[in-house]
Amino acid sequence: MISKDDYLYFAGRALDGMTGIVAGLGDELANTRPPLPGANTPYALLTHCLGVIEYWSGALVAGRAVERDRDAEFRASGPVGPLVARASAVRNRLALDVRDAEPEAALQAQPPGSFLGPDRELDRGAALLHVFEELAQHHGQMEIMRDVLRARA
Repeated sequence: MISKDDYLYFAGRALDGMTGIVAGLGDELANTRPPLPGANTPYALLTHCLGVIEYWSGALVAGRAVERDRDAEFRASGPVGPLVARASAVRNRLALDVRDAEPEAALQAQPPGSFLGPDRELDRGAALLHVFEELAQHHGQMEIMRDVLRARA
């Protein structure tokens, strides 16, 4: 179906796009909520996506112990530099997880329903597709957020 290299290429493009947006906005704008109903800050959205990767790829695919506070991801704020560094580390770990993954194997655990993932049983390959789904949708969302924030600045 899709090669692991192709998966990493497209997932990496989305993650790098979000990371570039947050870095380009800088500390102030990256931590600013656009004037849209229910909007998050770009910083929080990238934090959420890193949590998605760490949990779905790290815990459910690779079997690592991962503690995640999904709600706190959306309240996250801080300086951009450490978040960009974290994104790079998470991207590198995702590459290792994908390369080692057995796509048709069962998940290492079942995700809590509160994490709002797919509403059917998944194998490891499908969990990785969910990671890509989250990265792609939030990258597009963040592009709009960036444009709105820059227009208002």
